[in-house]
This record gives sequence, C-alpha cells and structure tokens, in this order.
Amino acid sequence: MTAVDPRPLTGEPVSLDLLNTRWNVEGVRQDLLTDTDGLAVWLAANGLEGRFTADATTLRHTLAARDALASLVDRPGDPAATARVDAVLDHGRIRATLTTEGPGEEAEFTDPSWGPAWTAARDYLDLLRTAPDRIRACAHEACILHFFDTSRNGTRRWCSMAACGNRAKASRHYARTKDH
Repeated sequence: MTAVDPRPLTGEPVSLDLLNTRWNVEGVRQDLLTDTDGLAVWLAANGLEGRFTADATTLRHTLAARDALASLVDRPGDPAATARVDAVLDHGRIRATLTTEGPGEEAEFTDPSWGPAWTAARDYLDLLRTAPDRIRACAHEACILHFFDTSRNGTRRWCSMAACGNRAKASRHYARTKDH
C-alpha cells in the first residue's frame, strides 16, 4: 500500500507535479523524493506505479529530471538548462502504433528506470507546445510550487487561493491596518 501524499498541491500536469515534490512548510523545505517510498507516492499520484518501479536507479533518474526541469522553469531558454532536459529526453522516444481504436503512440525507453523522468520531461514539452505562458510559479514569496493556469482568463497567481492567496490577502490587510 502506498503512503498518503503529504504535498500541499497535487494534480498538476506530471512535469509540474514533479517540481512540486519540493515545497515549504513554515519556511522549512520539504522533499517527497528523499527515498524510494516517496518516489512510490509520486508514481502513484501520477498513475505511473504499475508501469515503473520505485527503486534507487529510477529515483536517481527522476531527481535528475526534476533538477533539469527546475533549471529550465527558472531560466526559460537557457542553453545549459535546455541541454539538461534534452539529456533526459535522450532516454526515450515515441513509437507510432496502430491500434484497434486507430492511430496511437507508445513511449519506449532505453532503460525503464528512465521512464518517469522521460515522461515528466515529455509532458513539459507538451505544456510548452500548448500554452507556455500558463506555466507559472506561485506568486507568494515563500512558496516554491508551480502550476498550469487553467483559469478562463489566465490570471491565476497562487498555487492555492486557500493557502498562499489567503496569506497574501492577510498580509496586505495587516499592512493597511497596522498604520491606523
């Protein structure tokens, strides 16, 4: 049985969900991927647990992908960050298939332990292709979470209105009232 996912934000596209395996709690950095148990939680949260094994090699490759994606999100277009994501993508490919339902695609990996890492990197390419301007970091200065803005008008600023959005509102309110 897989442990409960302790992260404050889940359900984002797999690439951003991988970035969100690190978060802050009252200024203290948390990291889900410190061991293979955490990897098992992340794989389960993204529907990957049946396809990939939560072992030390898969964890090492997944951490490499997380670091590469974090570099690219922080510095879009940076050649070194781009090269790191490309290095992860080198470990897999899409094979076109024909199924009874029609045309399909199947991911293939040089080594299955690269599967989750490659899947996250490939997902990031899909987000870039779809709406790169909707890939966002939470606007709260103490938050390190990322999200894909699916709001109608594309103006979402917080990972969660209930958490970071409320903290920002409370801070603004306190700043206004302490001067009176």
